[in-house]
Amino acid sequence: MRNKSKQVVYGLLVVVCCSIYAFEEIKTTPKPLVVPAGWPQPGYDFSKNPLTEEGFELGRQLFYDPILSRDQTISCASCHLQATGFTHVDHDLSHGIEDKIGTRNSMTIMNLAWSKHFMWDGGVNHLDMQPLAPLSSAVEMDENLENVVHKLNASTKYRTLFYRAFNDSLATGQKVLLAFSQFIVHLNSYQSKYDKYIRKEEGGVFTEQERNGLQLFRVHCAACHPEPLFTNQGFEKNGLPIDPTLNDFGRMRITQNPQDSLKFKVPTLRNIQFTFPYMHDGRFKKLREVLNHYTSSTQLEKPIVLSADEKVDLLAFLLTLTDQAFLYDRRFGFPKE
Repeated sequence: MRNKSKQVVYGLLVVVCCSIYAFEEIKTTPKPLVVPAGWPQPGYDFSKNPLTEEGFELGRQLFYDPILSRDQTISCASCHLQATGFTHVDHDLSHGIEDKIGTRNSMTIMNLAWSKHFMWDGGVNHLDMQPLAPLSSAVEMDENLENVVHKLNASTKYRTLFYRAFNDSLATGQKVLLAFSQFIVHLNSYQSKYDKYIRKEEGGVFTEQERNGLQLFRVHCAACHPEPLFTNQGFEKNGLPIDPTLNDFGRMRITQNPQDSLKFKVPTLRNIQFTFPYMHDGRFKKLREVLNHYTSSTQLEKPIVLSADEKVDLLAFLLTLTDQAFLYDRRFGFPKE
């Protein structure tokens, strides 16, 4: 009689469990990428990571959560603040766990679906792998992916988010990285005054000074910062003398090729009004200092020649690259549950 009762209970449990899984099977909501008119197609392979609302939300939660760092004090947002183009502005070199200081200024995060190389030296060549660099850096988060996965699987909140995104509540390293990319590829800036000027939209009327600045930009700057992404995605020498306390030789650290010495990834200029300090080591606090460097450096093959008035016009144009809609888009901000 007792054995028969156990069989009945077991049978009920199986039925209940099967019913729950059948009931909780959910469909994800597609969240396709918007490719602005006139832009090239992004290089990221979306067929291997289809974009969904649920994947985006999971990635956003991870981006703002200090659970990623060893002592749970540092999140991605600690160095990548939305209102400043997803970079920090309060110091030249990035600060990490236990207030350790790195050797470079954090790069901005925007329009990365079009990027082939990441980091100032191009040490990462795939967007999905990018989070591993700060995660494992001893001066940034000082953590490893195995521990992160363990912490996420112990969280009811994250088991729910992973289930919604992947129909499986189990967090894995691969899912973590894919969710990050789901969020990051949507951080795209294309609503600046410049964009509206190009598309002939309302709010896109340039002043004479801005129009002249654009022409100067196309003559003197576009080789490294071509429109519409304002980066050639390559590595260039910026003519800066090496900082003897940092000894950062840039791209050569990765390739070991002396020809790459002191070459750094060309950053986008979008939202440059708010992404100070500038250059790989954050040595310039103001845009005018950057411009003065490029017009006076003796280390550049072709220094830019500009009059005082032309510098003012060029700076006026650069300010048209500010995209307030992107900088204050609530979809990209801190998740408030």
